[in-house]
Amino acid sequence: MSAIGRVNIAVKQWSTARNQKSKLHLQAWRRDVVQHKHAYVLMTPFMVLFILFTVVPVILSFVISFTYFNMLEFPRWVGWDNYSRLFLKDEIFLIAIKNTFLFAAITGPVSYMACFLFAWLINELSPKIRAFMTLIFYAPSISGNIFFIWLIIFSGDSYGYANGLLMKLGILLEPIQWLQNERYVLLIVIMVQLWLSLGTGFLVFIAGLQSVDRTLYEAGAVDGVKNRWQELWYITLPAMRPQLLFGAVIQITTSFAVAEVSTAIAGFPSVNYAAHTIVTHLLDYGNIRFEMGYASSIATVLFLIMVGSNLVIQKLLKKVGE
Repeated sequence: MSAIGRVNIAVKQWSTARNQKSKLHLQAWRRDVVQHKHAYVLMTPFMVLFILFTVVPVILSFVISFTYFNMLEFPRWVGWDNYSRLFLKDEIFLIAIKNTFLFAAITGPVSYMACFLFAWLINELSPKIRAFMTLIFYAPSISGNIFFIWLIIFSGDSYGYANGLLMKLGILLEPIQWLQNERYVLLIVIMVQLWLSLGTGFLVFIAGLQSVDRTLYEAGAVDGVKNRWQELWYITLPAMRPQLLFGAVIQITTSFAVAEVSTAIAGFPSVNYAAHTIVTHLLDYGNIRFEMGYASSIATVLFLIMVGSNLVIQKLLKKVGE
């Protein structure tokens, strides 16, 4: 038999095996649907809403990113022009990527670890004190535009708290325009975002710590767990892995999607685009210029960055407790 004949036979065998495997998977799925039909019925309303308001918009945004669309004319197909313009011609977008990654690299891990550390410490307190401290930590994230207090702290005149304190200590001779100086504005935005981001993640970790089965610690002591750090690594963290993953998703989304704080603190656009992020760039082209095709390409890039970051975090969290 010739080599081509052997290849054809191998291809046919592989195709037959794949079809059989697909049929088995389909039969297993049908049995699962019949066995758990009530669960699927209860999930249907959520899945319909999720597909309509999440999956479909993401797909449409991806398709529109290959067009020129100004909201007045029918979309015109331009292929990869939006993406080539984005990475090769748009210097402001490159600044936004740099700022966003710097912002995410600092606020994401620091906020994540700070949320867990505070939750771990506060979880050891008595129930009444724990409830009060939880309210204190969660309050900034539910207080609306409370971050505007930072505008008073970093006001550019001598009445700003930062300027007033530094001038009183003799460190400064005249006020600094904190929010108009590109050396300080991104650092201030990062500081404000860190302060705001302690709420939701902290609450998730508190809930996760409360859900850990206490008998696991007794079993761990019998198996040779000797101190609190070993308890944390081998018992606490593996037991609350779902909360760790959810907290990581929240932190990634928050750190990459920063826009409101940057706009409120640094203005729009910020001085020399020092606090410009991918989302503020997206808002610029989507809400102001109405170049929806170009804005959709920005959104697609941001979506891929978030998905990639989530996949990396999931792989890292799987190693917890090993």
